[in-house]
Amino acid sequence: MNKLPKKPRNENLYKAILSLKSVEECMKFFDDLCTVSELLAMEQRYQVAYCLNNGMIYNEILAETGASSATISRVNRSLQYGNGGYAIVFERTKGDEA
Repeated sequence: MNKLPKKPRNENLYKAILSLKSVEECMKFFDDLCTVSELLAMEQRYQVAYCLNNGMIYNEILAETGASSATISRVNRSLQYGNGGYAIVFERTKGDEA
């Protein structure tokens, strides 16, 4: 599903994220790194993925998240045919979500 990047990926960003020790540190870092719109979009996509993973249907997700049907569909494709990143996170955070 993911296209290969045209430029080599910068592993330093991902190493920096892995160095963070708490949710508070992570939020501070992402607040500095991203615009408000970028953060809201990522948070919404994660919420959509979480809802899909928990068996919610499109109309319920739309009402819960405000995401467009295109966003829900795109996230669903990532869940179905992506690299498995969501699955890793969902497995490791079981019971952490409210």
